Amino acid sequence: MIPEWSLFAQGLLFGGLLLSVAASILKRWVLIVNGFVAVAWFVVMATWPTGVADVAVVSDERPWPWFICTVATAAAAVAWPVWAAVVALVVAPLTYGIVRVTPAGGAAPLDLAAYDVIYAIILGGTVLIIITMLRQAAASVDLAQSTALDRYSYAVRQHATEVERVQVDAIVHDSVLTTLISAARSHAPEAEALAVRMASNAMGYLRDAAASSPDDATKVRVGDLAVRIRSAADAVSVAFEYRPGEISDWDLPSQAAEAVYSAAVQSMVNSTQHAGSDPNTTRWVGVRCAPGGGVVVVVGDTGAGFDPQAVPTARIGLRISILERVSNAGGHVDVDSRPGEGTVITIRWPAAESVWPGSGPDAGEGAVPVAAGEGATS
Repeated sequence: MIPEWSLFAQGLLFGGLLLSVAASILKRWVLIVNGFVAVAWFVVMATWPTGVADVAVVSDERPWPWFICTVATAAAAVAWPVWAAVVALVVAPLTYGIVRVTPAGGAAPLDLAAYDVIYAIILGGTVLIIITMLRQAAASVDLAQSTALDRYSYAVRQHATEVERVQVDAIVHDSVLTTLISAARSHAPEAEALAVRMASNAMGYLRDAAASSPDDATKVRVGDLAVRIRSAADAVSVAFEYRPGEISDWDLPSQAAEAVYSAAVQSMVNSTQHAGSDPNTTRWVGVRCAPGGGVVVVVGDTGAGFDPQAVPTARIGLRISILERVSNAGGHVDVDSRPGEGTVITIRWPAAESVWPGSGPDAGEGAVPVAAGEGATS
């Protein structure tokens, strides 16, 4: 081969493969690098005739790029949509086949070149099918996770409604009906005064019931909650950077801990589904204790972002699964998002805690809070 072309070809192709290994380890720029590997192979194969110094030397040999043709088609399957990967699967072996029948490619007979082309298509097609199946399986897992969270949210609301109904039924039976019966039978000033006191007590019971939420006496440590959130982040199909904060040996009510955890998981799922597919998008989740007790969880990304004010009220994912869930447990959620500038969701329990400094998309700018009723997205 001509030394200059050989240096160019090997640096372009094998350098791309090394970059692909590094990108896979770092989990960054994977799509871009694999697309580069596929294009690099096409460039090397197409320019092969210009790189041969002596045709007689290569007359009985296959061009060496043929041996990594399947690597190129696999890289295309990773980097490009299925239709583009299928085109590359056919065009790449055909490119080799055309070069193979030329003198610079060894002047192979048509049947031998066709055999090599068909072999490469079959092997590359197998790899493409496997990659496509894995990609569909990952999408199915994300969908199942989102569906499970929605069903869990519905079950929690149904349970809370049933608990409240039982509580109100008990108050109505034990206090309100008794008060009404007593008032109906009051014919003396003393009996009327007793009925008034009973009515006042019944209204107090109803106010207390409206202000309370179903809960039990169990507690959850903030450290255990942080471990659960980090495990959930590791299980998501895209990479989330975990940014730990100061964790103290504090306890949370189990209802509050469950609401914060579920809201954090839903926030990560929303980021996975709606932040966009740009490989340069950064996603993170952080957990720390709030001053004086409580917890702060921040889920953010530098993705597509959205305008909370412009989202239709019919989109209930963020409003129900995150905002109202945390609010019902005594916490609060701040949403900081603008189109093209990423999204940061700050979950705080109890609600009196201020926004975690440095939680904005630029990690240094304060977040602009959005109240629970001002916007919602799925």
